[in-house]
Amino acid sequence: MTTSLNFAAFDVETANPKYGSICSIGVAIVRNGARVGTRTWLCRPPAPVDNFNPVNIRIHGITAEMVARQPSFAEQLRAAVTAIDGLPVVAHNAAFDMAALVQACGHSRVPVPSWQYGCTRRWAKQHLPHLHRHGLKEVAAALGTRIDRHHEAGADAAAAADIAITIATRVGAHDLVALAKATGTRLGSLGPSGNIGCR
Repeated sequence: MTTSLNFAAFDVETANPKYGSICSIGVAIVRNGARVGTRTWLCRPPAPVDNFNPVNIRIHGITAEMVARQPSFAEQLRAAVTAIDGLPVVAHNAAFDMAALVQACGHSRVPVPSWQYGCTRRWAKQHLPHLHRHGLKEVAAALGTRIDRHHEAGADAAAAADIAITIATRVGAHDLVALAKATGTRLGSLGPSGNIGCR
């Protein structure tokens, strides 16, 4: 039932508690219901929020030294947007990833991408109400999917992609609109105005 399921999964890691301090972007591409590619980009966070917090470093292992010679967030975002190529997007706890993206774009003075997006965490809450927690690790384990390296942006994007594929298969959804409807939600929208909407 998922042969026309085409989307991109998106994940970011941040250098500090400021949402806009993106230091890594991950994207996984799904075509015809199968994950066909995953990329990770390290980047220098936007200048106003570019300090690295020890707590964040412990979570994802990315340091200021590791990104010092990497392209800026704005440059790597262009690469990620090119890879996504107009596909709708999913993220696990999309409210965080989309808010981080909007803030980082604001700091960098670049337009916010125009995306439709869905949240695999919200879908999992509807599909797996018995779980006490609906974090990426817990949902992946409950669905029998895997995470290779949690808090590595590409690996987390791949895990979110696999979660979406698995739930879509279980509910018989052929695209993200149908998947959202089957879980009692709607896709959100993101655009250059910086508005975020998801229901």
